Amino acid sequence: MTNEEFKKTLWDAANKLRGSVSAAEYKYPVLGLVFLKYVSDLYEAQADVIRGRLADPKSDIYIENAETRAGAETAFVTDKTFYESDNVFWVPETARFNALLKKASDPTLPQKLDAAMREIEVENPSLNGVLYREFSRLALEPGKLGELMAQIGRLMFDPKTHGSRDVFGEVYEYFLGGFAMAEGQRAGEFYTPKSVVNLIVEILAPFKGKLYDPACGSGGMFVQSQKFKDAHQGKGKKGDLAVYGQELMAQTRRLCMMNMAVHGLDGDIGQTYGSTFTNDQHKSLRADYVMANPPFNISDWDGDKLTDDPRWVYGIPPAGNANYAWLQHMLARLSGRGRAGIVLSNGSMSSQQSGEGEIRKNMVVGDVVECMVAMPGQLFSNTQIPACLWFLSKDKKAGINGSVDRRGVVLFLDLRKAASGRISRTQIEFTEEDLRRFAMTYHRWRGTEFSDGEAYADESGFCRSVGLEEIKEHGYVLTPGRFVGSEDIEDNDESHSERMRRLVAQLSAQMQKRLTLDASIKTRLEVLGYEL
Repeated sequence: MTNEEFKKTLWDAANKLRGSVSAAEYKYPVLGLVFLKYVSDLYEAQADVIRGRLADPKSDIYIENAETRAGAETAFVTDKTFYESDNVFWVPETARFNALLKKASDPTLPQKLDAAMREIEVENPSLNGVLYREFSRLALEPGKLGELMAQIGRLMFDPKTHGSRDVFGEVYEYFLGGFAMAEGQRAGEFYTPKSVVNLIVEILAPFKGKLYDPACGSGGMFVQSQKFKDAHQGKGKKGDLAVYGQELMAQTRRLCMMNMAVHGLDGDIGQTYGSTFTNDQHKSLRADYVMANPPFNISDWDGDKLTDDPRWVYGIPPAGNANYAWLQHMLARLSGRGRAGIVLSNGSMSSQQSGEGEIRKNMVVGDVVECMVAMPGQLFSNTQIPACLWFLSKDKKAGINGSVDRRGVVLFLDLRKAASGRISRTQIEFTEEDLRRFAMTYHRWRGTEFSDGEAYADESGFCRSVGLEEIKEHGYVLTPGRFVGSEDIEDNDESHSERMRRLVAQLSAQMQKRLTLDASIKTRLEVLGYEL
């Protein structure tokens, strides 16, 4: 069985057991159990690591005499410091996955799992308030929880097998994607499609420095950035990323922290959950890379309370839409050489409402817009609103970010018809080949260290490098279609159903106006003595 087949089989089995429990509720216990299996296996493997060090002459805890070493083993493998020093969570014996699996048929299993999760939190302060502890409230049929544990128990961590640790991270990601498909519209709170994340990562190429996501969801940007960094290590290169983030929703923040843990990632996700706008937990941060998929077009972001905020360098964002608040917040958190990649709705590229057009003009004139990307529909499972990518930069001159001076120009990419992968009847994705082509276009244009060395060239219908004067001629509208030679993109953010509701409302208003007018004419004619 291949790795992909194993993940799918495991997902199908776990999903079948949820019965009438909603996907929105079910993801927390399932991912919680994946995490429990991971920390339990890692804990047990660490004991073998410690025993190996005791017998290794190069180790700082080497004990030469075999009899003395055997006598000391118990003391060493039960010493918490030897686990904490290797970033391995301490798991009490009664809280370990296999110990609980033996009690799978016990009717009090849900209560035992709640207690086990609490024990782990007590022993590991960094997990306090993170783990799922509501198994006893879960409305699963009797025995189903034990069956679910048996399925997840098929995951095995073997330190002797290369990449074994990665399996947990891959399963966690696969399950997140599965729940996103099942939840549909609500999934945007915690999940960004992998190919969208990968496109941002491949263009920004986070390798060394500080990485920040102010709307981090379940942590997908962090995970893929770490994979990018690991993939480009070697050949004289050594990457190092420090991770920072913030998440509005408490439960989603927990998913993020578990996701980071199963991928071996450490980072600063703030002291607690909360709004990035009103409770910014990284005010002094200046990041080298910022990447985010913030919620589109939100109106309840307390913008009316933040009109004098120093982040609004290019103009005060409207209280009814946070799109330009997100863009300016991320610019404010960039270092002098920093770059950002942000997912937003298509309307952000052309809107003239409530001063947004003026803010966009100021950003273009200020030369902080580096690249604009139009994406195809059907990339997201949770919204029909067309989306785009904004890439911003604090340093477009030749130097650290690339050998080509790109001051005064913007790269436009139109990818609306460029996705060649399909996930399902209703959802598409970028393939690895697609991503390589898109990212390489940017790296050639910018002359980065990740370029293949070939010269950049405009390609009709796909990409074009455009000067600020030409952008000015288009009223600072940034939709790629009008610049690359393909048909212009729809500038609105409405799904089909939303558009139909709006049109019906407009028609109703017109009919009402006509009826009112007809009544007025009738009254006037009657006053003049005409009988109707």
